[in-house]
Amino acid sequence: MSRYFQIIFVFLLLAISGCTTEKMSEDKDGTGGNVKIDLDQIKARGKLKVVTAYNSVDYFIYKGRPMGYQFELLQELSNYLGLKLDISVSNDVKQNFEDLKSGKVDLIAMNLTVTRDREKEFAFSEPHCYTRQVLIQRKNDRKGGKVHGFNKLIRNQLDLAGKSIYVQENSSYADRLRALSNEIGDSINVIEIPDYEVEQLIGLVAAGEIDYTVCDENLARVNKNYYNNIDVETPISFPQKIAWAMRKDAISLQDVVNRWMKSFKKTAKYRRIYQKYFLNKRSTHIVNEGFHSLKGGQFSVYDDIIKRESKKYDLDWRLVASIIYQESRFSPNIESWAGAVGLMQLMPETAKTFGVKKLDSPVDNIQGGLKFLKWLDEHLKKDVPDPEERIKFVLASYNVGLGHVQDAMRLAEKYGKDPAKWDGNVDFFLLNKSKPKYYNDPVVKFGYCRGEEPYYYVNDILERYEHYKNVVN
Repeated sequence: MSRYFQIIFVFLLLAISGCTTEKMSEDKDGTGGNVKIDLDQIKARGKLKVVTAYNSVDYFIYKGRPMGYQFELLQELSNYLGLKLDISVSNDVKQNFEDLKSGKVDLIAMNLTVTRDREKEFAFSEPHCYTRQVLIQRKNDRKGGKVHGFNKLIRNQLDLAGKSIYVQENSSYADRLRALSNEIGDSINVIEIPDYEVEQLIGLVAAGEIDYTVCDENLARVNKNYYNNIDVETPISFPQKIAWAMRKDAISLQDVVNRWMKSFKKTAKYRRIYQKYFLNKRSTHIVNEGFHSLKGGQFSVYDDIIKRESKKYDLDWRLVASIIYQESRFSPNIESWAGAVGLMQLMPETAKTFGVKKLDSPVDNIQGGLKFLKWLDEHLKKDVPDPEERIKFVLASYNVGLGHVQDAMRLAEKYGKDPAKWDGNVDFFLLNKSKPKYYNDPVVKFGYCRGEEPYYYVNDILERYEHYKNVVN
């Protein structure tokens, strides 16, 4: 081979190698190409990435606490797998399937109807429930002996001919209505709406802005409790499988999810969860209260104060709200066994240091707590320069004291870990500071610490903060 061709050959190899390396780099995080992300890769990552719908049944925040049918099922699954649950929220069905394909999420946990077309592209779990699709229409309203209604209630699917029915874009409802149009041999005007979730469309029917929509019967009957002028008695489909979606090549994930789902559905706990969200009429008041993220959009009666005071200290009010929920469940009169008082559970000595005159005053208590948080932040800034990382140290210090956290930082440095990193570094030593090996170490200045409390305190607050960010701006 001539030297000229040797040079060309080397350049070709380098180009191919570069493309391969670039492709591997692109696929490494599971967001491009045909990368395979199955259970082993998910376990190595340590968290299960899930997208779910934001509505009054599947996922919402009530009085500062994440709740929902899908949310509780996902909690049970993540506990079973021993993985952290990483939830994102989107009601855009098409986008969710695209994110599943690209590897941005591992699982779509929604009320997805299993259809042949969908099964060609995606794998589905064992159904978590069965339901049928029903027509949502307004009842005629009788006042003063007269009927105030736009038409007669439809009971025969043949009467849908020529009607305009609004449904969520890319939903199985649109597919079913098109199939029904073919079955009745007449046209049904199916209007797909991109920016409305199914419950929003039900609200439009109830308000008289549109005449018809379609919904799964179990969710329709829940909404009938909120809108007494809607009718949900006309089916447009046979019972259908409602399941979660995964990628076709996630064989191990599908297998373990199916085995768990089959087993869990037989338990009393599953029956309680299903009854809680779909059958218990007493839970209706939850949505109608102001402290529901869908309706009132509030976590507590103190939201305005939290927003105003947090802004003064350049803190995200949703993070502060998560701290307050953890400390007091938004109760201003609570006092701990140790003497901590109020919304942010300030100790009297701390309150005095930061100029809090009335511990039982929500405003004073929040101001004192925020001043304390900023003080901790300033003291940790030099040793933990990354602000996102530092908030974990600040939260732990707020709970257990700065001295114990600094002890854990010194232990981390001594044992070859990064004293400016929390996860898998400093948190390990704080968690284990109740063991003589660590609290008797010469670098430790503040002695024994029951480290489980601050360890879970940090995790709980930040996890709830992510939920708050999902639903409230």
